[in-house]
Amino acid sequence: MENLKPDASLDLRSVICPLNFVKTKLKLEEMKKGEILEVLLDEGEPIRNVPRSVKEEGHQIIKVEKVGETYRILIRKE
Repeated sequence: MENLKPDASLDLRSVICPLNFVKTKLKLEEMKKGEILEVLLDEGEPIRNVPRSVKEEGHQIIKVEKVGETYRILIRKE
């Protein structure tokens, strides 16, 4: 799992809720099933809400990791 290479990446640091989820959802709509999206998010509301909303949309959260002050999540489009 460590060598997963994202097919696309979004840097949504300093983007407020719910815009960060909207941008994530729009990007996922452009992608093919099985592709992986990397999303960078801030602490607090973004990291609490975006993964939950992505799962509710039926996609898979593969990994959530904290990198400094930023969270990096990997999402597989379903």
